Amino acid sequence: MIRVMLVDDQAMVRAGFRMIIESDPELNVVGDAADGREAIELAQRCRPDVVLMDVRMPRVDGIEATAAITAMPEAPRVLMLTTFDLEEYVYAALRAGASGFMLKDAPAEQLLDAIRVIHRGDALLAPSITRMLIAEIAVRPARDATLTPGLDELTERELDVMRLVARGLSNSEIAESLFLGEATVKTHVGRILAKLGVRDRVQAVVVAYESGLVTPGADP
Repeated sequence: MIRVMLVDDQAMVRAGFRMIIESDPELNVVGDAADGREAIELAQRCRPDVVLMDVRMPRVDGIEATAAITAMPEAPRVLMLTTFDLEEYVYAALRAGASGFMLKDAPAEQLLDAIRVIHRGDALLAPSITRMLIAEIAVRPARDATLTPGLDELTERELDVMRLVARGLSNSEIAESLFLGEATVKTHVGRILAKLGVRDRVQAVVVAYESGLVTPGADP
């Protein structure tokens, strides 16, 4: 059973998400909060696996709440949900530790699938959100790769895999590209995340672009 917590300042939105989620026998809503401050306190008590987090809320917004929740021991994964397809939130949400970003008007089946994707440790970004992220990072000066913790510990093969992860390729696509077994790619990805000290593929993508390992617009 996947334990889900809902965070949104609108009671009707929370009720709607609850109905969708509890229609799936493998998912269970363990609590809901109306703002970021309440969400931080509730996450400590409920210990959810996945948090559906709104961005714009009173008192403490979704970005600040996400940073606090993902810093907790055995932290849940956070899926950001918003009605605003706004570039200004994407980068901040992912830097705060979110594992995915979706619009609230996504079909119910996509939402349920997203919860499972996030729960199993993968990352989820809509294509439009990925474009925003890359565009945002592209205008920022690349930081010195030697100053990125763990990057110098990656082997050449792990760097190859990380570059393709940053391009948005799945494990099967990376395996085909590098003539490796999919299980081997999965092992490489796990080691990359461990060495960089990041939680999932989204965070690794951010590191890849920020460090200059991958340049937006360049060929893989």
